[in-house]
Amino acid sequence: MKFRILFIGCAAALLTAACAPKSTPIEQTEPNPENAAIAQQFLKKCNTYYLATVEGDQPRVRPFGTAEIFEGRLYIQTGKVKNVYKQLLANPKAEICGFAGGEWIRIQCELIPDERIEAKQDMLDKNPGLQGTYKADDDNTIVLYCRNATATISSFTASPKVFRF
Repeated sequence: MKFRILFIGCAAALLTAACAPKSTPIEQTEPNPENAAIAQQFLKKCNTYYLATVEGDQPRVRPFGTAEIFEGRLYIQTGKVKNVYKQLLANPKAEICGFAGGEWIRIQCELIPDERIEAKQDMLDKNPGLQGTYKADDDNTIVLYCRNATATISSFTASPKVFRF
């Protein structure tokens, strides 16, 4: 039942995006770490969010759960052997969508790989459940940060809030 509600919520977010009222900026429109933290906190509240990539002319969407701040940037994590990583290498443009508490977030961004051990270890330290599958120094673990990100938090009852990070 939870999946059905989440799916309906994300579908509603996508369907209403084109009809939403004009967005109003919050805080500032320049990229900044505080806005990255707002996006990360919202994604944490969602528990599961959905990452969309492109493969050729076909959109690909899958559930994700990692969202951490490292050095003021929003990071996610995956494995290099996964198709999602290969798709992001070919085209770093992505969208993230999550739904929680009657609101949804959409983040348009580029996801940029960070090969540094420190960035990978930070992700693993903050997500101990990953440590059985991933290691910071293995050949599979990869973390990616959001670049040129624009986030929109919407609901059916308020004007959208738009911010960059």
